[in-house]
Amino acid sequence: MEDNKMGQLGFKIDTGELATSTIPEDFTAPEELYKKLITMIRKYHPSDDISMIEKAYQIASKAHEGQLRKSGEPYIIHPICVCLILAELELDKETIVAGMLHDVVEDTVMTGPEIAAEFGDEVALLVDGVTKLTQIDYVADKVEMQAENLRKMFLAMAKDIRVILIKLADRLHNMRTMQYQTPIKQKEKSTETLDIYAPIADRLGISKVKVELDDLSFKYLEPEMYKQLEKSLEQGKVKRHEFIAKIVAEVRSHIAAAGIKATIDGRAKHYFSIYKKMVTQNKKLDQIYDLFAVRIIVDTERDCYTALGVIHEIYKPIPGRFKDYIAMPKPNNYQSLHTTLIGSEGQPFEIQIRTYEMHRTAEYGIAAH
Repeated sequence: MEDNKMGQLGFKIDTGELATSTIPEDFTAPEELYKKLITMIRKYHPSDDISMIEKAYQIASKAHEGQLRKSGEPYIIHPICVCLILAELELDKETIVAGMLHDVVEDTVMTGPEIAAEFGDEVALLVDGVTKLTQIDYVADKVEMQAENLRKMFLAMAKDIRVILIKLADRLHNMRTMQYQTPIKQKEKSTETLDIYAPIADRLGISKVKVELDDLSFKYLEPEMYKQLEKSLEQGKVKRHEFIAKIVAEVRSHIAAAGIKATIDGRAKHYFSIYKKMVTQNKKLDQIYDLFAVRIIVDTERDCYTALGVIHEIYKPIPGRFKDYIAMPKPNNYQSLHTTLIGSEGQPFEIQIRTYEMHRTAEYGIAAH
């Protein structure tokens, strides 16, 4: 919940900022987004009865009727998009229903007992947990307040982790649409996101959410640096892609020759991680060489180490840059082998090797279990 809302079942008015009445060009109708949501859920829970989700959608649509986001879009788009993020994490239908209803108690006249009567105590408790987290005040630059917020969030997490997952999805969608907020609000929310939400996503091992929260916060907190980085990386994009494609092809050939079944791809590193490296190492962008990583995903832990041996035969490893997170997992249960190597053209790059199960945990963290 971020926007000013006014609807048939309740209202909130902020005289300082009003939602625009102009709908964005890339507007997608709520009905289409809802169809996409059901398609996603059917893929990982094909036998689930979705009638409860359908009922939640109808009730949320009615409750938020007439309410607009700052973008001018119908407010119902926000809870649907929150549910799309939750569905990407393959969460259960109770969490999806709570995601659909997560703003109705705070922003409409619908009550917790009414939610319990319609959907049961489990969903009502999830919605109540999210509502309570939303009411926590955050004060930037106040260490005590920041710590208190973290404590409260983790306390809620101890009761039901799904409350935190809904709140993370809520924040992620709000950050994705932050361009419609004022510059002051953008910086406020981005600071809060970087200080609280991204670290919690990291602690839970949900890298898909964590890196996007990092990059979106960076975009609004350091707009000039973000644009500069974006422009510089765009200029060398073609050459980098050619180099990645060459490395991936070489690795794929040698891994296959060793009889290891693997999925291999290359990816650019995220803006915020590059920026942090520039700051901590006091370097300019052209002095940061490992701007991308190649990922090898295999069936077994044994294959990870076999693949590592193959890789070290092809490329020269950089001393001191090998990390075995399989033998020594990170606190968030992340497991992978990391090694930094020198390519045939003398350019350093990183390779990460993990099993499919490790990859799922790395991407979805606690939501994967």
